[in-house]
Amino acid sequence: MCFNPFRLIILLFLLTNQISCTKRSKLLQTKGLRQPVEILRDRWGIAHIYAQNEHDLFFAQGYSAASDRLFQLEIWRRQATGTVAELLGPQELKRDIGSRLFRFRGKLDEELKHYHPRGPQIIQAFVDGINAYIREIRQTPDKLPFEFTLLKAQPGYWTPEVVISRHQGLLSNVRDELNNGRLVHLLGADHVRQVQWFHPARTPAEPDLTLHVSGEELFQPILDLYEAFKLPVAFPAPGQKVGQQWSDEEVMNWFEAEKQYVGSNNWVISGARSASGFPMLANDPHRAQQVPSLRYWVHLNAPGWNVIGAGEPALPGVSIGHNDDGAWGLTIFETDNEDLYVYEANPADPNQYRYKGQWELLTTLTESIPVKDRQPETVTLKYTRHGPVVFEDAKNRKIYAVRAGWREAGCAPYLASLRMNQAKNWAEFRQACTYSRIPGENMIWAGRPSVGRPSAGQQGEIGWQAVGISPIRRNWTGLVPVPGDGRFEWDGYLPIQQLPHKLNPTEGYIVTANDNQTPADFPHRNAVGWVWSNPVRSDRIKELLTSKPKQTLTDFKAIQADYLSMAARRLVPLLKSLKGGSESVAWARQQLLAWDCRLDPGSVPASVYVLWEGYLRGVLYQAALPDKARRYLKNIPTKRMVDWLTEPEATLAKLPTIASATTADRDSLLLTCLDYAMRDLAQRLGPDRSRWQYGQSDNKHIYLEHPLSDWLEESEQARINVGPAPRGGYGETVNNTGSSLNQEHGASFRILVDTQDWDKTLGINSPGQSGDPASPHYRDLFPLWSRNEYFPVYFSTQKIKAATESRLILTP
Repeated sequence: MCFNPFRLIILLFLLTNQISCTKRSKLLQTKGLRQPVEILRDRWGIAHIYAQNEHDLFFAQGYSAASDRLFQLEIWRRQATGTVAELLGPQELKRDIGSRLFRFRGKLDEELKHYHPRGPQIIQAFVDGINAYIREIRQTPDKLPFEFTLLKAQPGYWTPEVVISRHQGLLSNVRDELNNGRLVHLLGADHVRQVQWFHPARTPAEPDLTLHVSGEELFQPILDLYEAFKLPVAFPAPGQKVGQQWSDEEVMNWFEAEKQYVGSNNWVISGARSASGFPMLANDPHRAQQVPSLRYWVHLNAPGWNVIGAGEPALPGVSIGHNDDGAWGLTIFETDNEDLYVYEANPADPNQYRYKGQWELLTTLTESIPVKDRQPETVTLKYTRHGPVVFEDAKNRKIYAVRAGWREAGCAPYLASLRMNQAKNWAEFRQACTYSRIPGENMIWAGRPSVGRPSAGQQGEIGWQAVGISPIRRNWTGLVPVPGDGRFEWDGYLPIQQLPHKLNPTEGYIVTANDNQTPADFPHRNAVGWVWSNPVRSDRIKELLTSKPKQTLTDFKAIQADYLSMAARRLVPLLKSLKGGSESVAWARQQLLAWDCRLDPGSVPASVYVLWEGYLRGVLYQAALPDKARRYLKNIPTKRMVDWLTEPEATLAKLPTIASATTADRDSLLLTCLDYAMRDLAQRLGPDRSRWQYGQSDNKHIYLEHPLSDWLEESEQARINVGPAPRGGYGETVNNTGSSLNQEHGASFRILVDTQDWDKTLGINSPGQSGDPASPHYRDLFPLWSRNEYFPVYFSTQKIKAATESRLILTP
């Protein structure tokens, strides 16, 4: 029987003609599909993909992601393959060397099967879909996104190795280890424990920070290669000198900001606490604000699959979202999966290192890296038995290598979500979590009751499981560099189900916000982190969840948008009994005492408070750390600042760098910093105090600059840049907006779910689904997001079709 494509087209039209003919429709023949696929694009830019088999589902997901985020995917591909220098020139060689040095080099099939029993087929289909779109667009280069034209480049083809790259993972604990070692050498372990907030600890002497390597030798560019491959790609404007993308200070500040502000909130409540009687879930990951967004919404529907939510566009599946049976979300859980090892090199052969009294030979690989406008660079990559060599100190005959758990099989960030996407209950979800190794996460689950309105005992399950690859250290904390001579070895990895977890807690809710959830007597204390976020976001969420007996989605919206500063509640009352100061200080004091501690965009006291807190933090930071140490600890934890100010004689006075810390000293500091804040505001915003509102373009706001903005004339930049818009909050409000005046971190993606009705789901993704400025979905969600609002995330076919703005039929 002959194949008749015309008959197939007519059949497809008849089958799908329920959609109004007023919607834009397009039929496209695409090599690689097995059966027709329908993609309905709703008015908010979400692609709802309906396939007849699993292969075509993920093929179409790759195709859709490429059509929306092609340049973003191309940069991912180049970072993953170590070919950025081919695009941007020799200044990117260090990045490419680092990318290749840390690349996963294990068995590919074993790696892909970790993420799903059919992982090799799913990931290959996803890659084939990306490549199908790339083949099409390369035939019409005039339709390529503008970035390719500016850079005189074309998108390259993908392989599964690109998908499993670890370069985008939330890692970098090894930088803290190196800096801790430097600080211990400069200040001593006791001083470091007093200024940093290591917790939970059972005694003041915990954690052990004993340095078993030469502290003097740690002050070298030991992690340059590691840092280079982790940094985001910068695009120097034409004419900018080679190598000027990142100064040393900018590198340190970037890693510090990522450590301080990258996080998330999530919570789940049982049906007993919801107005609907069904479990509810909320999640808002806090990452760098950028254009396009890190996240990408998609709906995947095929036999065995029906899931909606968001992930990174370079990955198949959905990392946060829901299926027919439950919803899930994530926040960062601090696992320590990196260590810096220091080896003695053989004086007679620098390619040998001492291990257990014997000389071992480094493993080497030679690679050729293409470089723009010059000959390829040949590099030698070196490895000890523990991992990649990042630095060789010929003078002191030392070799430094990073042992990274995430170089093991199954550590591609978020990719194990594929298993979660098909979970039907808590038991299946928790089992899927055992495959999630990077990053460390607090995974939460809200199960939908199987039938009808829930009755007692049938309300759906809520649960929490910490996940992540966690090395077991028997004899050290993992907080400072250690010798690589065999005395400090990992004893395998802690099984994920032995990490903290809970199911259906009696209080009826679970909240995680990157704060510590681990008891001090946890059996494998050194397998998890010692530094966690201040619990202020978690505490505030719990406060709001318990403030009324039944919660609704409207309540959840208000919680995610909450701008109350918990630190202000502790610090502002310290001003009550104070006298003295100038007229401006007296005015500021009265403003703060009458204030509700909310950092709302229209608030003048919010402007005063944020600067006041900032100056207090800065003065205490300088007092607590001598100048020689400040490069290695860029900030003091808010917990320390608040404790020092509320109980100066019991806490601050113990620091060796503090000459005096009486209550009177503290009171003088409070007024002095209030004066600094007032002078700062007057200089920056003018003498009229009524114009000192917090949320404005000259104060707290957001303005998103495209990475290639500097390549365009100022008149053209408005086409690709987004904003400005007023913002509230700061880095420690539930609605985390970071602590820079132009918001650089926070939640660009949010989801709210009531399991009673999946069509009630609410979401957002700033600035839009598309990365192409020519698309109507490039910035259309930004106004909603900037007002802390949402769009409906429909799941039922009826609702989706009613909201459809375009339809694409892909045929074999």
